[in-house]
Formats: sequence, structure tokens, C-alpha cells
Amino acid sequence: MRDDDIALYVHWPFCLAKCPYCDFNSHVRDRIDHARFEDALLAELAFEAARLGPRRLTSIFFGGGTPSLMRADAVARLIAAARRHFSADPALEVTLEANPTSVETARLADFAAAGVNRLSLGVQSLDDAALAALGRQHDAAAAMAALAAARQIFSRVSFDLIYARPGQTLADWADELNRALAIGCSHFSLYQLTIEPGTAFEARFRAGTISLPDPELAAALYDLTAELAARAGLKRYEVSNYARPGEESRHNLSYWRYGDYIGIGPGAHGRLSLGGTLVATRRHRAPEIWAERVARDGHGSTQTTPLDAATRAREALLMGLRLDQGIDEAWFAHRTGTRLDDAIDHATLARAIDEAYLHRGGGRLRPLPEGLKRLDALLAALIRV
Repeated sequence: MRDDDIALYVHWPFCLAKCPYCDFNSHVRDRIDHARFEDALLAELAFEAARLGPRRLTSIFFGGGTPSLMRADAVARLIAAARRHFSADPALEVTLEANPTSVETARLADFAAAGVNRLSLGVQSLDDAALAALGRQHDAAAAMAALAAARQIFSRVSFDLIYARPGQTLADWADELNRALAIGCSHFSLYQLTIEPGTAFEARFRAGTISLPDPELAAALYDLTAELAARAGLKRYEVSNYARPGEESRHNLSYWRYGDYIGIGPGAHGRLSLGGTLVATRRHRAPEIWAERVARDGHGSTQTTPLDAATRAREALLMGLRLDQGIDEAWFAHRTGTRLDDAIDHATLARAIDEAYLHRGGGRLRPLPEGLKRLDALLAALIRV
């Protein structure tokens, strides 16, 4: 990773429906003024380009919300503008998230023509009852059809699945995951179902109408995933992500390696090197207020906060130890201004190495498989900044 590398995240906040487990900044509207929000995204991109100056653009990621509800010509305009504002890497990765509804699947070729070269499909499950419970707008047949169609259009296709769902068994999960892997995608992301504050699932969980598998079963489902993925030629390279060699998400690697990234759109976050200082940026969450602020000021920022050395070190540890390859100690010191040894608790590190949760050597600190399963607790004890 170079100091001048930059990744771009574009947030499209609108969805057809709000999933009951979702706490993302997503909104349902009867009518969307596409031109207004598209122009605001372009204006915010221009604002960031002007204050950043020359940078090498390594990836673009359209997330949400449901960015496949955007107009394809707007996606093309944003990609073209990003290429004008920055020096695009010849291997520029452009990812767009989509849901496997028939309407969105029919538009995949348009997004490819717009410049998207990597598709991420929100499959979430291949069980119709689970999909209904998760509030998804597609069934398993539509998901399989979308995966097959995407593989015909894009050279790089990823899909998301949610595991540790109510009532899920190891046998059910093996069947479901194997069917998805049989499509031949080069990447997938796995997310454990959690109860997030403020979601519909939280209310149901409190009322006792839904329950989650016990931790032992959840861990067994996680282990089974790595085993089945390996048989299909995909390796876990991050806590929740699996890929064939060379097919890792370059955009997400920018986050995990603690590189610079622009975040535009309602609620988007960023980390930017400005004037020798790393700053955190955040946009207003409400789409309409964000658009008003962009029209007035050229951006919808609510804050731009310089990050001190302790915050940089803590964030770099939280992100970097999610990766199978872990943290490069020299890059960590360069990026955060703190030596790794000054940011960690050495007694915890020694115990974690003894228990085969972490490995340190060759200028790297990295998690081992058992450490990845305990990562939250491990990080809480390890980080001392």
C-alpha cells in the first residue's frame, strides 16, 4: 500500500424495504428524486478531490442501502468523475452491491456497461423460510438465478450469507453453503446474525418470539464454513470473508489495512490524510438533509475530526487483526506514529501466543484460527491505547 492510495465509498441510502435485522443507514421512500441525489454525490466527490489533490484511486465501492436501485447512467457518471479527479489504478476495482430480485438482476448488464467490474449479491440465505423471516424481497430460486446471471456478466462475483439463524442446524447450513459455492463465485462474505439495537429483531428478541443458536453451535457453524469453503478453493482471509487467491476485496482490504478512503453520501464515513494529519469524516445521516447541505456547502459533512496517535493505533489494531495476514509492524508504526509494542498489553500478548490465538514473527502480528473465533474478547484485552 502506498501513502497516496485512496479508495472511494459511495453510499446510496434507499431500499425497497427495511430488513428487520438491519441497522445500516437505509431508508424506504415512496418516491426518490434520483437527479437530486446523483448530483449531490457528484458534488461531494468533487469537494473531496479538490481538498485531497493528486491521489491514486485503487477501488470504488457502491454500497447502501441498495445501490442497484440507482440508475446505471448515474453509476457511470460517478465512475467517470472519479477517474477524472484521480489517477486510476490500471487494476481499478469497482464493486456494486445488489439484491437478487428479478428487477435488479435484469439490470446487471447495464451496470457492467457503466464500468462496474465486481458484483456483490446480498443473497443472505438459500432457505425460503429463512428469507421470509429475514424480510428479504427474494426467494432461494431468485437468488440462485441471480448468482448464475451475475457469473455470466462479471468476472468477479461475491455473495453475502447470514448464519447462526434461529433454528439453523449444521446439516442445513452445509447444504445451503454447498449450493451457493457450486455456482463458482470467487468470493463470499459470512455474517453471524446479531441482535442490533433499534431494529425490529431487537423488539422480537426482547419479547421472546425469536432466539439465536447457542454459542457452541454458532462456533461449529463458523468452523464448518471454513472447511466447506476450503474444499471449494476459497480461503478465509478475514474474519468474515473468503476468497480464491487473488480475488480478495481490494476495497475492503483498504479498510482493514488502515488506508485512506473517501466516504460520500448520507451517513458515509471516511479516513483521509489532510495536511499531514489523519482525519475522520462523517456525513449527515438523513438523506434529504444531507442533500440540502451539499447544495448549500458542496458537502454534507457533520464533522471532520483529527485523530490522535492513540486513536490511530487503536483503530489500526481493531481493523488489522481481522485479517488472516494480520498487521505489518513497520506499516503500523508509519501509519499511526506508534510502535506496536507501545499499543498492546504484553501480558495478554504472551498468553494469546501461548494459547495459539496469535502469532508474532517476520515483522507481523497475526491472528490464528482459534484467535479469530475469540477476536472481540481478545482485542478488548490486548489493546491498551
